[in-house]
Amino acid sequence: MTTDLGLPALGGLDLVPGTDEAQKAKDYKSDQEVRWCPGCGDYVVLNTIQSFLPTLGLKRENIVFVSGIGCSSRFPYYMNTYGMHSIHGRAPAIATGLATTRPDLSVWVVTGDGDALSIGGNHLIHALRRNVNLKILLFNNRIYGLTKGQYSPTSDQGMVTKSTPMGSVDTPFNPVSLALGAEATFVGRALDSDKKGLTEVLTAAAQHRGSALVEIYQNCPIFNDGAFDVLKDRDEAERRIIPLRTGEPIRFGPDGDYGVTRSAWGGLEVGKVSEIGEDNLVVHDPAITDTAYAFALSRLGGQDLHHTPTGIFRQVTRPTYDDLARHQVEQAREAKTPDLQALLRGKDTWTVT
Repeated sequence: MTTDLGLPALGGLDLVPGTDEAQKAKDYKSDQEVRWCPGCGDYVVLNTIQSFLPTLGLKRENIVFVSGIGCSSRFPYYMNTYGMHSIHGRAPAIATGLATTRPDLSVWVVTGDGDALSIGGNHLIHALRRNVNLKILLFNNRIYGLTKGQYSPTSDQGMVTKSTPMGSVDTPFNPVSLALGAEATFVGRALDSDKKGLTEVLTAAAQHRGSALVEIYQNCPIFNDGAFDVLKDRDEAERRIIPLRTGEPIRFGPDGDYGVTRSAWGGLEVGKVSEIGEDNLVVHDPAITDTAYAFALSRLGGQDLHHTPTGIFRQVTRPTYDDLARHQVEQAREAKTPDLQALLRGKDTWTVT
């Protein structure tokens, strides 16, 4: 199936060859010893990804993981697929080139809150706005782990670290809000400890054609231990986590007694269902084209995790950068224009003497 432009149909992994061979999680485990600190959330994420990839029906040689620098960026070593450990913050740029030149590949980026949102901030937002066919996994532990405990772009304001001995004065990023502001066509969030929820979001991201960013709350037991403990305690989780389920009213709480409704100023707010009324609850729809709705959802939760939406915030379709770029190349080849030499020797050249 193709679009009106003659491009591959949007959605799914139609460009990636499948396999009829039954695969298991062990097929995706490399022979490298996994070296993260005991208790690190990366172990759970790695296990989850190795478990769900066989369900996609892809060949391992058609899957690539590209990482930057940081604890999470050791990921490619532990995957029995192709992979590349690149340089600090540049994984989205390298992955963009790969996705553009190799449409037969499923390209994944593994990055952290420091790698992606500090030195790599520009590369991240431009990959998202271009809608490159990439799956970006952003491990967020709100600290620099590999370099031993400096504050990161998602660290709490006032947080005392080795690089902020009197407390951070920076306002932290909300990665989901940032991705939505960059017009990412797929944005999700999950917890490292919630294997079921993480699998659901990652599977949807894998099947999405275009830029997909998944923020994963991930614990660093050495430098920021317990950052997300309130979301892992059963009672607290029921009071704080707002599960986003497509087509269902957004409600949460031990007895579903809280819900999300439209606010007077046009955004979203939380209230008791008994006061809001069942009919006034917002029905979740990640396919809304305007990012305002998904952005409002992302603002329900703050750094204190008092309210924390999880699941898929946005999932829309539009042409991808890599499809459009390849389409232009084909058009140029067919028309045999423009003449490269004519461009190089055109009027916009100068002779330096």
